[in-house]
Amino acid sequence: MRFGTREFVLFLAVLMLPIASYFVIFQPQSANIEQAKAEIVHKREVLSSLRAETRRNDDLAQANEVIKSRIDEMESLLPSGKEIDLIVRQVSALAIDSGLTPPTLKSTKPVAAARFREQPLEMSTSGTFEGFYEFLLAIEKLPRITRIVDMVVKDSTKDDIEIEASFTLSIFFQVDEQVAQGVSP
Repeated sequence: MRFGTREFVLFLAVLMLPIASYFVIFQPQSANIEQAKAEIVHKREVLSSLRAETRRNDDLAQANEVIKSRIDEMESLLPSGKEIDLIVRQVSALAIDSGLTPPTLKSTKPVAAARFREQPLEMSTSGTFEGFYEFLLAIEKLPRITRIVDMVVKDSTKDDIEIEASFTLSIFFQVDEQVAQGVSP
């Protein structure tokens, strides 16, 4: 066998075929495989985070149900606009039962809020400190949502009365649906 130029070129071509195949075919394919593996790892991480979020969504749905029931419970404590007079009479009766003078009431304009309104009532009464304290405890025990703001308590100049108190009693109430929508009942 003679080893000449033609055989040498053929030998080099056969030798260069695997080297060229590595650079042209195998190396890009390996890069594609590594990229696909990295994508798989990323997608698995995203999938696990989505699973965690899904579990959290179930917890949030449960928490939303608890919050909704608490809101419904709180709204049940709000009287309708028609019941405000009843609450005012109850507050007046509580003051008298506590030994205070019948309170003077001055109604101001209701303050609008999202789903309810606040009816401020400017009140003033007088009596003993113990009676006033009993009155405040009775107000606190009312089944309706109220608050007392701008309270001023001072000594009375009258001999039979210890203190004079003036404050703003706010009664929260629900807006009647028909009134809120502009339809008269």
